[in-house]
Amino acid sequence: MLSVFVPQESSLKKASASDLAALPDNAVWVDLVNPTQAEDKAVEKLAGIAVPTREDMQEIEISSRLYIENGARYMTATLMCQSDTETPKTTAVTFILAGHRLVTVRYDEPKPFAVVEYKLGRSCSPGITGEMVLMELLDAVIDRCADILERIGADVDTVSHDIFEPESQRHGNAKRYSQILIAIGRKGDLTSKVRESLVSIGRLVAFLSAVIEGVKWSKDMREQLKTMQRDVVSLTDHASYLSNKITCVLDAMLGVVNLEQNNIIKLFSV
Repeated sequence: MLSVFVPQESSLKKASASDLAALPDNAVWVDLVNPTQAEDKAVEKLAGIAVPTREDMQEIEISSRLYIENGARYMTATLMCQSDTETPKTTAVTFILAGHRLVTVRYDEPKPFAVVEYKLGRSCSPGITGEMVLMELLDAVIDRCADILERIGADVDTVSHDIFEPESQRHGNAKRYSQILIAIGRKGDLTSKVRESLVSIGRLVAFLSAVIEGVKWSKDMREQLKTMQRDVVSLTDHASYLSNKITCVLDAMLGVVNLEQNNIIKLFSV
């Protein structure tokens, strides 16, 4: 699916992309979702870039994820998807800055894209460019990671309370303990995915900070980029803290199960 966004007065509107041979030249954001070969070629002709394949986006080495080719800056990051479900996952998304136009290539539906599309569709800065859209997307991605970590922290506190509740309130049954262990495992998996996403975003922001030295970016955008770097570092540290806390809670849970088993064995022994 191909979505093309063009500035109209004080907002960013989605333009018709039914005719691939006549995409609007004033488009500042082109969003490719599960693109077809024809859509790839149309965007390559419009922006003068080479759209990476899905296999290229899956590469994990830095040189394949962050690079400059023919003046265009290619940046691939790992973003969270379906974090509100029981099967969260990560997906690779490529951001391409060619001139003052942004091209995004993705094969899933990360929530920040819908948020930014709705936000810019209501209002945006006059003379919006692809760089501004990129900053909005990165800001929304970082905010999304922060929200997920906050929810994980609250859930881990709830699980910890269930483990360390007063002995008189315990109902030592296997089903309850298995539910707690499953909850701990899911939170640990989600935390590791968020941390992986934050690390890739941190690399992308650092790369972007390095390549804009010779580019005329506004002072506000440069300051916003520095703020993003600090936010990513602090969130990565928080994700590491939550991972350690989850490990501690898991050890405590296994200790409680061991104590319950020992008490049962004592009763049989008596």
